[in-house]
Amino acid sequence: MVPLYTCCPFPSSKALQISPSFLLLSSRNPKFLPFTISRILRAISISTSAAKHEEPIRTSYAGVQLEETVDETKQGKLRLDSWISSRIQGISRARVQSSIKSGLVKVNGRVVDKVSHSLRAGDKVNCVISDLQPLKAEPEDIPLDIVFEDDHVLVVNKPSHMVVHPAPGNANGTLVNGILHHCSLPTVASSEKEVLYDTEDMSDDEQDIFHGASAGPASVRPGIVHRLDKGTSGLLVVAKDEHSHAHLSEQFKQHTIQRVYISLTCGVPSASAGRVDIPIGRDSNNRIRMVAVPGLSHHGRARHAASRYKVIEVLAGGGSALVQWRLETGRTHQIRAHAKYMGIPLLGDEVYGGTKNMALSLLCPRTPPYYNDELSRLVSRLERPYLHALVLGFEHPHSGEKMRFSCPPPPDFGEILNHLRKIGIEKPISKE
Repeated sequence: MVPLYTCCPFPSSKALQISPSFLLLSSRNPKFLPFTISRILRAISISTSAAKHEEPIRTSYAGVQLEETVDETKQGKLRLDSWISSRIQGISRARVQSSIKSGLVKVNGRVVDKVSHSLRAGDKVNCVISDLQPLKAEPEDIPLDIVFEDDHVLVVNKPSHMVVHPAPGNANGTLVNGILHHCSLPTVASSEKEVLYDTEDMSDDEQDIFHGASAGPASVRPGIVHRLDKGTSGLLVVAKDEHSHAHLSEQFKQHTIQRVYISLTCGVPSASAGRVDIPIGRDSNNRIRMVAVPGLSHHGRARHAASRYKVIEVLAGGGSALVQWRLETGRTHQIRAHAKYMGIPLLGDEVYGGTKNMALSLLCPRTPPYYNDELSRLVSRLERPYLHALVLGFEHPHSGEKMRFSCPPPPDFGEILNHLRKIGIEKPISKE
């Protein structure tokens, strides 16, 4: 008999000063929400789509050459990978980084293999985009925070800043590398298709399966059933056999997986609770960012996306809020894009507007002046979007027992939250 689990060890960190009452998770009557499944150890396969509307969409960039001088009007320094990405319409920075590391980029006639190399106005850049190469995931002895494990499933508390899948520029140190070692599995390799950064993430039905390089029995290949952004912390379930993967996938299809997130936001939603039903598509001006666009389509590429939210606490005089999210769909960067659409980007989310300047502009006017120095120090330490996968619930694929796990946010989240609470905390009046 498998019991209902609620656990999360933190052996190396101090206990967080967070009252369980702030979560308001409705554990007495949990809601199970839909989420689109992914396949075993997937990585995204892209048809690059950020090209100008009058240009054909490229499906391969192999052999594309760039010979250009950095614009004299540009001020200061520019990263080599960022600049090349901006000059070749629609290409991913991961693909550019792979080309740089392969020695296919010259600056002023000299080969440069450092992706963060600084360019100056007047530098002459010569670049050839490399062929796509299979990505290999090698087993690595990486410490994993295992919340639960049996012969069939593995529940992991992913730390922030850990990439889930190997990708160009992130070939090592990923969750997949650690799981392969933990489960004593052989190297796996992706198909020869372009793979996005984990920081770019993807919706779950846009991904491509990993194939075993050292075949091994299919029944022991681990399956990442869903995923989190690089900067997002929290709970993931991994299937350890084909039957478990198929069963968990079916639960995602039938909308019986429970997933609850919490975030810290810049500002407070105008309504303390609600539902956001706005399609999400890739931003044509910035391919690592998604955009929520009202209407049925966004250049034919936006997809239905719905999120439910609830303000748990109003913090620092209304400069921030602790918000709970329940997903009805599983689109790329869904919470981040919907939060931006609502005018409350996640604290620390530089991609979606939750910048340090934004945070200070909202916090400082709403708090006493003697907190200004503390706020400045606090905001200067923001390193990621403050989003945490708090609750994960599913039916065990073999026993059929209901399993539910919760895991408090990591120390960096808790530290920011406690500082904001000290400045000011209010409980909103719920309208649910």
